[in-house]
Amino acid sequence: MSSPIRPYRGVSAENRKAQRRARLLEAGLDLLGTVGYEQTTMTAVCARAKLTERYFYESFRGREELLVAVVDQVAEEIRDTALRALREHPGDPAAKARAALSSFVDLLTEDPRKGRAALVESLASQALRSRRHELLQTFASLVVTQAQALFGPAALPPPRDEVNALLFVGGLAELLVAWLSGEIEAGPADIVDAAAHQFATGLHTGLE
Repeated sequence: MSSPIRPYRGVSAENRKAQRRARLLEAGLDLLGTVGYEQTTMTAVCARAKLTERYFYESFRGREELLVAVVDQVAEEIRDTALRALREHPGDPAAKARAALSSFVDLLTEDPRKGRAALVESLASQALRSRRHELLQTFASLVVTQAQALFGPAALPPPRDEVNALLFVGGLAELLVAWLSGEIEAGPADIVDAAAHQFATGLHTGLE
């Protein structure tokens, strides 16, 4: 019989593995969001996380799997932050939508690593491009669902709601890419203003 795995310094083997995975993800985000895809190698990630390759392969099969997980983690944070703002912000549907969009834009502009990783460097490889495409579709579906909840009968009907939601999500993503790349002079507040207006006019029948 194999002997049980004992905790090390009071931390279980499962928790230690989770901690190592979190360190690799943070290292991946830091590198992908600063020096970019080409320099975010497995060796660089391990060095930044202060872990050996053995521990890298404990959680990920290779670099692409790690980087997809980094993008997924940012996407999950975006979704959770925006939904929390919708739940907690008082006011009418327009005010709630604006709060959600503001929380999303703030997240990606206050920590540009997250914006660059999720929107810019996610175009650097086939695996990342495929995941980016899937996530844009997922967020478009989320926009449709939230517009229905906010506007009720006044929400745009299908299939126009899906079309406009994709235009909205894709346009907002490209606007943020332009901001992150320094291609436009607009600030985060300007992006929120434009996005809030587009959401209201694009997903609400009475304001088109």
